Amino acid sequence: MRTLRFHHTGEPLDVLRLEEAEPPRPAPGQIRVAVEVCTINPADLALCRGLYPGDLPRGIGLEVAGTVDALGDDVTSVRLGDAVFGPAPFTGPTAGASGHALLDVWFPRPPALAPAAAAALPMAVDTAQLGLDLLGITAGTTLLVSGGGATTGFAAVQLARRAGARVLTTAGPTHTGALRATGAEVTPYGKGMAERIRELAGGPVDVVLDVSPPDDATIPELLRTVTDPRHVLTISNLAQARESGARDAFTEGPLGHRYDVVGECARLAAESRFHIPVARVIPLADWREAIELSQSQHAGGKIVLRLAEPR
Repeated sequence: MRTLRFHHTGEPLDVLRLEEAEPPRPAPGQIRVAVEVCTINPADLALCRGLYPGDLPRGIGLEVAGTVDALGDDVTSVRLGDAVFGPAPFTGPTAGASGHALLDVWFPRPPALAPAAAAALPMAVDTAQLGLDLLGITAGTTLLVSGGGATTGFAAVQLARRAGARVLTTAGPTHTGALRATGAEVTPYGKGMAERIRELAGGPVDVVLDVSPPDDATIPELLRTVTDPRHVLTISNLAQARESGARDAFTEGPLGHRYDVVGECARLAAESRFHIPVARVIPLADWREAIELSQSQHAGGKIVLRLAEPR
């Protein structure tokens, strides 16, 4: 099978290779899927650069959609040929950017949900829900999502709105209309953002979830929208948060996964009541274009690699 992977760490465009490998075999409790699409995320780039070191070679592509083509022992909840999606393990010699991928966790893909739309869900929804859990979002909370146009931010806005929170968010023009359609109040990021937020909110917001791209100016500006630095939680601007007394999700440690929410969001997405923007669907042969787009941090949505045509 074709697979995109690296044999030593470094800059992604320097170390990644598209090559042939043996299809993986599912262990007990796993399934194997014939991959239709996988996503490319900043986490894939970080893996290439040495995040979570382990045996090499290693694959990339951490979210997939495809059809089940092999079952590990003790798997009874799915059948061969079923359409599924889920997060792909990244510790083996191949991952999701491959003709076949293993899944430890999977969800049925509703027929009305396109493979690319399904593959875009797991990481954004899981990360966003964990951030909202850490902030204790409930009905009546006034939340600022910094970076609402990012995929995790887009998920956080929708999840918080479904929880009954009042949501303000920063975003560029690409996603402003879609974010406002969720009931969020949107303002541009950049100079004067704190003043605009406080004016919209009628004062300080209760809490902030920051998922914006790393930028030295972001955390200081966000601190001006709250009454206490501990009311700001970031998943991206880690060094600035630690220096200023704000919270960061990595220091606080994982709460586990919220994959229960992913399955529900897939059902809603199939009914056009939830979505994560997909920027581009790019053939595997053009993987370098996908990596360059991810490195730009301005993709405007999930970047998806197409491994095979839908069956």
